[in-house]
Amino acid sequence: MSVLSQPHFHDEAAAFAFVEAELWPNGPICHHCGGFERISAIAPNPAKRIRAGLKFCGQCRKQFTVRMGRVFEESKLPMTKWLQAIYLMCSSKKGVSAHQLHRTLEVTYKTAWFLAHRIREAMRSGELAPFGGEGGAVEVDETYIGNNPDNEPKPGKARRSGNKNCLVTMIDRETGRAKSIVIDKMDAATIGTILEDNISTEARLMTDEHPLYGMLGWAFADHGQVTHSRGEYVSKQDRTVHTQTVEGFYSVFKRGMKGVYQHCAKKHLHRYAAEFDFRYSYRIALGVDDTERATRALHGVVGKRLTYRRPDLGAEGAKA
Repeated sequence: MSVLSQPHFHDEAAAFAFVEAELWPNGPICHHCGGFERISAIAPNPAKRIRAGLKFCGQCRKQFTVRMGRVFEESKLPMTKWLQAIYLMCSSKKGVSAHQLHRTLEVTYKTAWFLAHRIREAMRSGELAPFGGEGGAVEVDETYIGNNPDNEPKPGKARRSGNKNCLVTMIDRETGRAKSIVIDKMDAATIGTILEDNISTEARLMTDEHPLYGMLGWAFADHGQVTHSRGEYVSKQDRTVHTQTVEGFYSVFKRGMKGVYQHCAKKHLHRYAAEFDFRYSYRIALGVDDTERATRALHGVVGKRLTYRRPDLGAEGAKA
C-alpha cells in the first residue's frame, strides 16, 4: 500500500466525495443561486453522458458540480487525475515537470502543462497579514534568474543582473512563511512599496549590505545587516542577524528551476515562485506533511480560474 493507493486517487465517485467533503464541509451549495436546502445528487450514467458529481438545485432548477468556480472548471480531466497531480506537485520538494506529469498521468503534454499552471494558481496565497507582526525577524533578499527579454544585452556584451528576471523574497522566521514577488527593476520605489505592503513596522528587518535596504531599513523597529562582500554571513555582535534562512530558500528554488523546470518565461515566473513559496510555508518542519499540504492546496482552488487564451483577444486573452 502507498499514499496513492487511497480510493480518491483511483475511483471517480470517491474523488468527488473527497473534494466535496473538503470544499463543502456543511453540504453542497448551488453555484448558480447559492441555495443549499434543496440539493439532490444525480446518479452518474455514462450511457446517458451523466457525469459523476452532478447535483441538481431545487431552488433555481439548475445543475452544477463542485468543479464550478474552481480552477478545474470546464476541465474534462477526471477528478482522480487532478488529485494525483496536486499530490505529486505538493510532495515534490523541487517540483515536478509537465513532461513528468504527462508521462505519469498518461495525458498529453499540453494538458499536463496547463494542469500544472492551474495548480500553481491554487497555491498562490491571498493572506494579508503582514510579516513580523509581533516584532519578529523578517529576512529579505533578492535573486536573479533566467533571461529578461526586455533587457537583452547588445551583441558581444556579457549578461549581467540587469539582463535577468529579479525576484524579491521575504521570510518570516516566526511563522516560517515565505513570499516572493517578481519585480521589473531593483530600485528604492519598488522595494520600498514591497516592504511597506508586506512587513509590519514592528518587525526586525534582516538583509545583506545592498544599499537600497540601508535606505529603507529606518521604517522598521530594527534593521540588521550582514556584509557578504567581506565574508560575513552571521553577525558576530548579534547571532540573530543573518539572511541564512532566505538563502536556504533560494538554494531549493534555484535547484528546482534549473534542474526540474530548466526554463521559465518571465510571464510565468510569479506562479513558479508561488509554488515554491507554498511548499516552503507548509513544510514538514512546520508540522505539515505531504497529505495535509495537498489538502491545503485543494482548498486554494476556490474562486480562481485560469483559462486558455482566446484567439479573438490576442495576448490579453489569458486570464490569471
